[in-house]
Amino acid sequence: MKIKTEQNINVGVDTGKFQLDIYIRPLGIYFTVTNDEKGIKEAIKKIKNYAPMRIVIEATGRLEMAFIIACAEAGLPFVIANPIHIKRFAGAIGQRAKTDKLDAKLIAHYAEAVQPQLSALKPEIIRIMSDLVARRNQLLSMQTMEKNRIQILPKHLTMTIKPFLTLFKQQIAKIEAKILSLIESCPDYQAKNVILQSMPGIGKIAAASIISNLPELGYINSKQASALIGVAPMNRESGCYKGVRKIQGGRPQIRTVLYMAMMSAIQCNPVFKTTYQRLVAAGKPKKVAIIACIRKMIVILNSMLRDGVMWEAPKALN
Repeated sequence: MKIKTEQNINVGVDTGKFQLDIYIRPLGIYFTVTNDEKGIKEAIKKIKNYAPMRIVIEATGRLEMAFIIACAEAGLPFVIANPIHIKRFAGAIGQRAKTDKLDAKLIAHYAEAVQPQLSALKPEIIRIMSDLVARRNQLLSMQTMEKNRIQILPKHLTMTIKPFLTLFKQQIAKIEAKILSLIESCPDYQAKNVILQSMPGIGKIAAASIISNLPELGYINSKQASALIGVAPMNRESGCYKGVRKIQGGRPQIRTVLYMAMMSAIQCNPVFKTTYQRLVAAGKPKKVAIIACIRKMIVILNSMLRDGVMWEAPKALN
């Protein structure tokens, strides 16, 4: 049942791992739900009754994706806000206190005062793109295995492999075309794609993989970005024992794509070429140097997306 009101309704949503704190302004309505299918369904049903102008939620990670998808499916207007903008707004109005309720109230106030542009993101496309990138990686792996076999098998057996290589090539091309089509279908993805590919070394597939598998990039800090893809070195210490710091965790799919992108970048991008050569000259193993360069790459890409700016080599050298 819709509640009739002449007021412009704005909703602020503070996302937590286990719950969503929701504030409806200017009605002063506050409630919480669990951040799962049941809780989100309850929240959507309640919010829909007030016909909001916009629902604003911070992009802090994948924790908000289920709620965003539910908003999209329900036809509710939503905004995925940059946390930096919310933080600056809090500073502007002098809000220093911080609780889940106050955060939700602050986001709703930001929505009403700033009236940020509605997001044109199509969350279901993120999942489709992620699946396509994963399938492309599988096909590339099988293609490589067949190419390796052709080197060791007798010549009279090579004809049994060539048809498969042709098939792999065709299927990879079809998947790449689908990925590009999905990016072109959404203005937000197009804008991200242009920014990402402005960095020498980042091609269309690397950009698509970042968009689909790392949607929070541009909304988080450098340490979080490094940790998400698993290139942040972790300490291994216990008592007197001090082990070698190693990378662990993160999202292996995007890390694999960025590793391949860095292999290209250290050839064509002077910033990463210089960094890589300096690390190797200092005695670092080549793989360690590449991972360090990937960490630098993701930090720079995060800043570029956050500020909406294209690649500038002189600034990246700093």
